[in-house]
Parts: sequence; C-alpha cells; structure tokens
Amino acid sequence: MRSIFATKSIEQLTAEAAHTGQHSLKRVLGPVNLVTLGVGAIIGTGIFVLTGEAAASHSGPAIVLSMVLAGIASALAGLCYSEFASTVPIAGSAYTYGYATLGEFIAWIIGWDLILEYALGAATVAVGWSGHLTSFLNDFVGVQFPAHLAAAPGTIVQTAGGPVTAVFNLPAVLIAVAVTILIVIGIKESANSNNAMVILKIGIIIFFLCVGAFLIRPENYTNPATGGFAPNGFKGVSAAAAIIFFSYIGFDAVSTAAEEAENPARDMPFGIIMSLIICTVLYILLSIVMTGIAPWQQLGTPEPMITALQFAQGPPKLLTFSRFIIALGAVAAMGSVLLVFQLGQPRIFYSMSRDGLLPKAFSKVHPKYRTPYVGTILTGLFVATFAAFANIAEVVDLTNIGTLFAFVLVSAGVIFLRRTEPDRPRPFRVPGVPYTPFISILACFYLMVQLPAITWIRFGIWLAVGLVFYFLYGYKHSVLRHGGRRPPAV
Repeated sequence: MRSIFATKSIEQLTAEAAHTGQHSLKRVLGPVNLVTLGVGAIIGTGIFVLTGEAAASHSGPAIVLSMVLAGIASALAGLCYSEFASTVPIAGSAYTYGYATLGEFIAWIIGWDLILEYALGAATVAVGWSGHLTSFLNDFVGVQFPAHLAAAPGTIVQTAGGPVTAVFNLPAVLIAVAVTILIVIGIKESANSNNAMVILKIGIIIFFLCVGAFLIRPENYTNPATGGFAPNGFKGVSAAAAIIFFSYIGFDAVSTAAEEAENPARDMPFGIIMSLIICTVLYILLSIVMTGIAPWQQLGTPEPMITALQFAQGPPKLLTFSRFIIALGAVAAMGSVLLVFQLGQPRIFYSMSRDGLLPKAFSKVHPKYRTPYVGTILTGLFVATFAAFANIAEVVDLTNIGTLFAFVLVSAGVIFLRRTEPDRPRPFRVPGVPYTPFISILACFYLMVQLPAITWIRFGIWLAVGLVFYFLYGYKHSVLRHGGRRPPAV
C-alpha cells in the first residue's frame, strides 16, 4: 500500500524533464500564447451551446448568477493550478501535481480522470462544431449537408423532405482528423492557428454584445408570468451552474504545455489567471445580453445566441447580418477549443508514459516536429470515433464531473504540499492557504452533487475501469517502483 502512494520529488520531476534529450518538447510559448491557449480552450461549446439550455431548463435570466457561481469555482481551482504550475513546471497538468504531492495511485486516478476532460470533452466539442457548421451551411450558404451523416446514430433529424435517421457524424470526424494533423506538425503552428481563432471569436462575442445591448427588453428579466428573474430559485441557479461549468473547462490546458513554455515559472500562472478573467467577464456580459434580448424559455436550442437574435426586435437586415456573423464565429470558436483539448491530452499521456504508467510509445517525440505524435494520433482517433457516434447531451455531465474531481484533488494537493514542504520556493502562492484551497474543494464538490445520479454511476464505472488498467499495467511497469528504470518487458 505504501508503494502505490510513493511520490516523486519536484527535483526528480524537473531533472527528468531536463534530461529527456531527443524526447524533449520544444520551448516556444510565451505569455501571450499561453493566455490565448487558455482562452481558446475555454470559449467554445459551453458558451455557444449549453448556456441557452441551462437558462431554458433551470435558471432563466438568473443564468448570470450561474455563470458567477461556476466562475468562482473555476477561479479558486485556477489559483491552485497556478501555484503548482509555477512550482512544478512540468507537462502533465494535474497528473504531475498529484504525483509530486499525493502519490502515484492518486496521480493515476487524476490522469485517468483527465481523459474525461480532454479526450471526451474534445469529442463533445466536435459534435457541437458539426451542428453549427451544418446549420451555417444550410441557413446562410444554401448547402444542405446530408442529414443522415451529421448526427449520432439513431437521431431523428427533421428535414424538408421529412424525418431522417442519422447514421454517424461525418463533419465531427473530419474536424477531429484535421486538428490532429495540425497538432502533429508542431506546437508553434498549433499555437499560431489558435491565436488567430481566439482573436476572431473574442471579436464575435464583442460584436454580439454591442449589437445586443441596443436590443435588450428589460421585461425579459423580470416577467412575472414566466417566473421572474429566477423561476426555479437558487436550486435552478445551482443546477445551471453545474451544466455551464463546461463553459469554463479548459484553463488547465495551459498547464499541460508547461514544458513548451519559454518561462513556465513566471508565465504559467499569468496564462491561467488572465484567461479565466477574460472569459468570466465575457460570459457574464453575454448572459446578461442574451437573456435580455429574448424570452429565456426560447433559448433552449443548440444555437442560443442566434436564437436570441431571431426573437429580437430590431432592423431585419441588421439581425440577419448579425446572425450570419455569430454563426460563422461559433464555428471558429469551437474549432479552437477542439485544438487545445486535443493538444492537452497527448501531453498528459506523454507524462504518464515517461513514468511507466502507460506504454513507452506514448512518450515518443517526432524527430522533426518535436511533438508527442503517437499520443496525438491515438487521441485524434479516439475523438473522431467517439464524435462519430456520440450525443452531446450524454457526455457533457460526465466531462464536468471528471474535471471537477480533478480540481478537488489539485486543491487538496496545494494544502498537502504547503504542509510537507513549507519552505519550497513558490513563484506564485495561493493566498489564504489552507482556507482558499479548502473553499475550492467545497465549491467543486457542491457543483458535483448538482449533477444527475446517472452521471455519478457512469463516473464510478469509469474509475473502476481505470483501476483495472492501473493494477494490470501501471503498477507493474512504474518507473518509480523500479528504481528509475523501465522494466525490460516494456
């Protein structure tokens, strides 16, 4: 039992990262790249798809309070991530932090857990991207994409010729493959592409805010006939917060690129915190404007911002043009989220493989592009396959609970490391330890209990499968357990 909770010292982790030779990653990311990496991961399917569903199903106009609640939980976890990212500037995100503080077994659970966030989250984004792309082609280009090739199997799609049963989601597969190719080519090329998409989607949101500000009808906030500002009270606000927490997922993707940052100790905290600040402000403003433009009951669609403009009262030409801009921007926005999610997962695999918990192939670095290409390709295949057959509603909650659980463990790790190594240099320090991390744990757990029971059951099954993998492979091949060497059988 003691052996499975063995930890790696921060010095050991740092030394391993510094002496990987031809297997090392290329340090090319500056502070701006890290901020845009975070923003690129955060602003996407959550805000462009789930906000309307959460408002229509649970919170009503009080969705803005749900945004604040989810934002607080994310900010608290972000502070904890920032301390670790500056203290342990190694690829692998929460997995590496867990290995340094809570031991190998907990690190494995976190790493297995993060697959739900990155790989499963990427598949969710690919499905959302597919829906926005096909809607854009149909509504603004006049191209009707074959309905049976644009949704999960068995989904009934209404078309002009009648209902059609979908076979699989081809656009979701194609975008996952395209992103995989881009990420294999190089981190700098991926970062530059992400920068361009981030600038575009922030511009789209600001455009929506500027246009929507003149279309707000105050009665949409407080109409007593529809339950007023918070029709389902704080319970509805909390339930909506648990759903739209997906909107904040991704800031921790910054920490997965620690070994590709030029100055990780200084720039990682900046990238995490600044990306959260930017996105939280935009989310709150967008929620206020969107629920002010249209009755909240009408927003439960896959494209709530466009739906809000359809119910707005204003010049028809302006509204049509605005819907076109938003539809185009949503496609770009979700493309950048997919890129960052698929960028983060292989780097977690890279760290786990370097520790012997996954096969050695996952830590192979391309000789020319200096990217973890095997893990990247396998992640791309998983995302493409899952996206071809997945329904977006079925995986969002599972992604949320997995991420929240990882945040709980990271927050606990900050408290633990402060007690065991109080004198260790920390370029960034979480204020108010142990209270701030403890509040972060409570906030994340509170959002977890708002999720449906079926989500907890699926999460339990996922963890059980992970434990089987660990004891059949990871436990036997751990580099730490074999004195720093891989067993010959690997």
